[in-house]
Amino acid sequence: MTHASGTYENFEELREQAVALRREGLSRRQIRDRLKIFNNGILDRMLKGESAPEWTKRPRAKDDLRAKARELRLQGMTYDAIQVELGCSKSSISLWVRDLPKPPPRTREDASAIARRGWEATLQRREVERRRTKEAARQETATLSERELFLVGVGLYWAEGTKSKPYRRQERVSFINSDPDMIGVYLAWLRLLGFSSERLRFHVHIHETADIPEAERFWAEHAGADPSRFGKTSVKKHQPTTNRKNISENYRGCLVIHVLQSAELYRRIEGWWYGIVGAALLPEK
Repeated sequence: MTHASGTYENFEELREQAVALRREGLSRRQIRDRLKIFNNGILDRMLKGESAPEWTKRPRAKDDLRAKARELRLQGMTYDAIQVELGCSKSSISLWVRDLPKPPPRTREDASAIARRGWEATLQRREVERRRTKEAARQETATLSERELFLVGVGLYWAEGTKSKPYRRQERVSFINSDPDMIGVYLAWLRLLGFSSERLRFHVHIHETADIPEAERFWAEHAGADPSRFGKTSVKKHQPTTNRKNISENYRGCLVIHVLQSAELYRRIEGWWYGIVGAALLPEK
């Protein structure tokens, strides 16, 4: 027997070996390499009638989709409708159902309904992906060291807090925001720096059309501060020509947080911030 020439004098003996290996669970490639049979036609003849082992079979995950697509086609659904229902490609649907009778032509109303369902399905998929992305990002910052909170707080204050200007020197620490979460992070930062609620004063700024007593109660509870530490609420008069957007029941105005005797703290914040700027903008070595 000379493999290179393609002639096999002991074909039956090799066939018996190939069949035995197949029944042991070997793949065609493994049998080919084991017996040095590189002619696919001859290997086909040797293994004729022998079932492939389960582990070599390709997954048939689309079998259920195919069956469902055929069922929907028999119900009279178009390729577009089946695609919306199953989320698979039109090319796959065509292969699965092209032997089945075509449904009657659809009306304009049918087409509009299918388009709406398709858009709704797209929006649902986008929402799932949006939530998945947000949750993955949240997990990336779910733990925070004191050093990281310190740096976050410096940046937060420099973005939202009051700052001294060359034309108006005002070295005091005052922070205002309407986002309860932002307020919570800022208060956590002040506690990290050693400032208790006794060093803080609070004021609510709110539009006159809001529920002012409820807003005052909310901010006192959220800040964990005694109402006696709240100054007089600043109420903004309503302007009929203004198209306000913050009119929902969750609107509670803004909370202003002042740190008493804070000139020294302000100077340190400014120094911390410009230290961060210098470090961030250093040219790479």
